Amino acid sequence: MQDVKDTIKEVVYAILPITLVVIILQFTIIWLPIEMFLQFLVGVVFVSIGLILFLLGVHIGLLPVGKMVGSALPKTKKLWVILFFGFLLGFVVTVAEPDVRVLATQIDLVSNGEISSNILIYSVALGVGIFVALAMLRIIFNIKIIHILILGYGVAFLLAAFTPDNFIPISFDAGGVTTGPMTVPFILALGVGVASVLKGKASASDSFGLVALASIGPILAVLILGVIFG
Repeated sequence: MQDVKDTIKEVVYAILPITLVVIILQFTIIWLPIEMFLQFLVGVVFVSIGLILFLLGVHIGLLPVGKMVGSALPKTKKLWVILFFGFLLGFVVTVAEPDVRVLATQIDLVSNGEISSNILIYSVALGVGIFVALAMLRIIFNIKIIHILILGYGVAFLLAAFTPDNFIPISFDAGGVTTGPMTVPFILALGVGVASVLKGKASASDSFGLVALASIGPILAVLILGVIFG
């Protein structure tokens, strides 16, 4: 019951400020048609209910399962199993990420279908999956995250020199949307599970940085798409 109360408070604190701002603007500057303003209020209610249910599902289901999967993988003592399922989980959870689908739909719209939503979604998911697998390698072999970040962004800036200009902002937006409410909790829980088994609970902080690494993958994937389509 306490989790439910905390989740409701979290959603209210997140949505209330923007709702108040729009209400103030409505009666001072913008004066939207009454039908549109009522649609906004109904949308706020639906979004609030949806976020509460979604976050409860994350805390009840995704986080425990992600940690359990992460704890089970190292016990196989097979590197390829850890890397394969790290890649697979990173891929499928990104395909399910709502933020990625919103971005893909908007890009499909503004590009008049030149960049289809499906191509973008699966390219971004592929990039996340590959870098989640690399993050597993980092935990296993104790590789410093700074080295991977420098290499990853170095390649990104190199690819940007050969990519059409319109793909560059899309690529960095793609990196941002993968840090959404579906991907981040699962990937962090997965990393905590792997690190806690391989290095003990005291070193579970090694799991942090997975999101930073995972966000590089979509950037590189979209830049490569730009090189191909460009």
